[in-house]
Amino acid sequence: MPNNSEPQKHTIAVLVENRFGVLSRVAGLFSARGYNIESLSVGETLDPTVSRMTLVVRGDAFVIEQVIKQLHKLIDVIKVTDLTAENHVEREMILLKVNSEPTSRAEILRIADIFRAKVVDVTPLTYTLEATGDESKVTAIVELLRPFGIQELVRTGKVAIARGAKTRVRKVEEKLGKVGEPAPASKETVRDIGFED
Repeated sequence: MPNNSEPQKHTIAVLVENRFGVLSRVAGLFSARGYNIESLSVGETLDPTVSRMTLVVRGDAFVIEQVIKQLHKLIDVIKVTDLTAENHVEREMILLKVNSEPTSRAEILRIADIFRAKVVDVTPLTYTLEATGDESKVTAIVELLRPFGIQELVRTGKVAIARGAKTRVRKVEEKLGKVGEPAPASKETVRDIGFED
């Protein structure tokens, strides 16, 4: 088990209200305290009024605890979850443009096949490959293709979701704190949506 005082990468999922300026407030919170966001991805959830941010931050237990506490204080934040210690699935995507000399094309395609990467564009001089996987898989394909000459590389931020029974069906109105007294549940009035708990 890693020492809590040693900095390590943490994957933090943040549910926020989908409003103008929320991303800049979250990024500002990190920069004001001197914490670096190693990767960040944002997208709508099933409810278009709610977005989910997945952040990767490096720090020791104290830094991560402070980050989570500060995120909770932001008015637009609904929920913050540190997925690092939980059983979860994470993925990254990469697009890379690699030189395709006639002598190396077969080898590049073999590497792509091993990593289940797709060729998404071909020119007389280059292949553009798309690969998806965890961080180690994405890093491995980059290192294997580097000797052929990578012209350009684009990498998404990490996205992650908890596994198994952690996900429960919740009413959107309850998540957003818009309900005072619980109303009797009926099939006509309840709008269900999946949220990670």
